[in-house]
Amino acid sequence: MSDLEAPLRPKRKKVWVDYFVNFRWIIVIFVVLPISFTLYFLTYLGDVRSEWKSYKQRQKKHDENVKKVVKRLKERNPSKDGLVCTARKPWIAVGMRNVDYKRARHFEVDLSAFRNVLEINKERMIARVEPLVNMGQITRVTVPMNLALAVVAELDDLTVGGLINGYGIEGSSHIYGLFSDTVVAYEIVLADGRLVRATKDNEYSDLFYAIPWSQGTLGLLVAAEIKLIPVKEYMKLTYHPVKGSLKDLAQGYIDSFAPRDGDQDNPEKVPDFVETMIYNRHEAVCMTGKYASVEEAKKKGNVINSVCWWFKPWFYQHAQTALKKGEFVEYIPTREYYHRHTRCLYWEGKLILPFADQWWFRYSLGWLMPPKVSLLKATQGEAIRNYYHEMHVIQDMLVPLYKVGDALEWVDREMEVYPLWLCPHRLYKLPCKTMVYPEPGFELQRRQGDTHYAQMYTDVGVYYAPGPVLRGEVFDGAEAVRQMESWLIDNHGYQPQYAVSELTEKSFWRMFNAELYEQCRRKYGAVGTFMSVYYKSKKGRKTEKEVQEAEQAHLETAYAEVDEPAD
Repeated sequence: MSDLEAPLRPKRKKVWVDYFVNFRWIIVIFVVLPISFTLYFLTYLGDVRSEWKSYKQRQKKHDENVKKVVKRLKERNPSKDGLVCTARKPWIAVGMRNVDYKRARHFEVDLSAFRNVLEINKERMIARVEPLVNMGQITRVTVPMNLALAVVAELDDLTVGGLINGYGIEGSSHIYGLFSDTVVAYEIVLADGRLVRATKDNEYSDLFYAIPWSQGTLGLLVAAEIKLIPVKEYMKLTYHPVKGSLKDLAQGYIDSFAPRDGDQDNPEKVPDFVETMIYNRHEAVCMTGKYASVEEAKKKGNVINSVCWWFKPWFYQHAQTALKKGEFVEYIPTREYYHRHTRCLYWEGKLILPFADQWWFRYSLGWLMPPKVSLLKATQGEAIRNYYHEMHVIQDMLVPLYKVGDALEWVDREMEVYPLWLCPHRLYKLPCKTMVYPEPGFELQRRQGDTHYAQMYTDVGVYYAPGPVLRGEVFDGAEAVRQMESWLIDNHGYQPQYAVSELTEKSFWRMFNAELYEQCRRKYGAVGTFMSVYYKSKKGRKTEKEVQEAEQAHLETAYAEVDEPAD
């Protein structure tokens, strides 16, 4: 869409919040960054202290903490106490949606002690971890062993529990699926205080398939066993520039990891890691990675780039240089590659601190980056929070791979947000229909990237201020999100619920499938104990009366509009 074709919008009158946001960097530099650095350091010391303990000691402490959770649940009086939720403060969550469900009367269960790596089993290739273990912690333990989780989400602070109960993706998801697809067992405390272990082939297999995307509304996750894979010391990363229309950029992205001959399971043709960043409507850089040994990386002529040093250019800006100098290859230490977006929070750091990408800031104060998202949320009031909901977009659109071009054109037309992040992932055909599922009959089409057992999807990450906001024009953020959600429903797409959602309950269950989820809610006693997933995701303040009415409605009916299976 050219500038002449861009919709003409009236100028927006500035209010006091605009000026506060423009100068918020003062609070970030003098308050948020120092406290963030201190918290990161103290957390690191706590993690190291935990790692000094034997697995047996950690397991003993874990068992004690589980008993406390069970005891606490059994203390609840359903007729007097509110619904169960964790004792974690609302602002601590990394997600951007309001955690308003905790404003209703609720019964808190403290899970703050569940942040230990319980076991790394090299024979079974399994990591058994507690739900508050984060990505930075797990890679610090596994990568020196030349092991890693099959899917490692990019930001250090993202926790295992959040990635399982919510949504998690990485550049390896085109091979292994979403984070929850790599879990082999869940340890769950149910509403009645029972501790159960759910796997895909035991008596709790229905619970195993229902846990992902349930937002912790079926039970309390206390541990998970997650698939490990062997890795090498470096990532050989190729930066390939693509230019043309948005459809051209989409096809270039698809071709970077999906062979046109359909040989999607061939490791010789498919890279280990994939991501693409679209910088404007005509330019993108596709990045593909292959694990490499120390010996290969240090061969004469190869370039090694430690991208996580505080003084280095931010990763997305470094990748952008391929648009000028053409395709190039470099070797990045594996753990640094995993967390390449942490320091600048993708490109959100540019909005938080507009000058933080400048060389003088990186060298002098870059070591304080990044600010903790939880502290950024804790230091904003209701007015600031509402401002960001209207004037800022943090959304992920999960769409079938063949519809990526259409999704890019929609975002450009309705939001004008750049850069955009593209990351593919498999959506598996499972024995039962879960909350998210591939298009019926996809295996008959066998489009580029698909296999007979999984449809290839793509996360279109939309994170930044929309073009109209940057130009000072009127922009209705809530309406834009509603339109996005409608487009996703029409195109068999999904919206991860860490983000701000405008979905009504009926629309929510048009997007997601309720059947298995509701069955498990009833079977395992979650109704009347845990809030339903829609109400937990719903935007706005929740009153106790609303919650009770919603629970009663779920007892009577589900709102899903189930797709008819293909012939």
